[in-house]
Amino acid sequence: MFCPKCGAENPEGAKFCSKCGAELGVSAKPSETSVGLSANVAGLLCYVLGWISGIVFLVIEKRNKFVKFHAWQSIMTFGVLTVASLVLGWIPIIGLVFDWIIGILGLVLWIVLMIQAGTGKMWKLPWVGNWAERQASKAS
Repeated sequence: MFCPKCGAENPEGAKFCSKCGAELGVSAKPSETSVGLSANVAGLLCYVLGWISGIVFLVIEKRNKFVKFHAWQSIMTFGVLTVASLVLGWIPIIGLVFDWIIGILGLVLWIVLMIQAGTGKMWKLPWVGNWAERQASKAS
């Protein structure tokens, strides 16, 4: 659960934000970002164009950890998939198979990550998610 005032992550069921003390609850509005969007919308938009939109939101978002997390996760996830697809695509025959697998994996991740971010969840992918969280915390 994220604080509607400061964007800090709090344990599920918490009544007040551990960082700023604001009241938490299901009726609270989502935190706004530096660009005036709700954190959920900005988090979802981090994935729309893959690593490109991740870079855009990383540059324009100044304070919201939730958005920064999704921007870093988008950059790493789709950046790695793009590089893998480009490299493996050069291998005759088997490269095309790997390219299709990477494409399907990318599509599934794209949909799932947008849904998770849009519903306000800081859903972490294995390896990439923890790294993205550390990067988002450093920059805050």
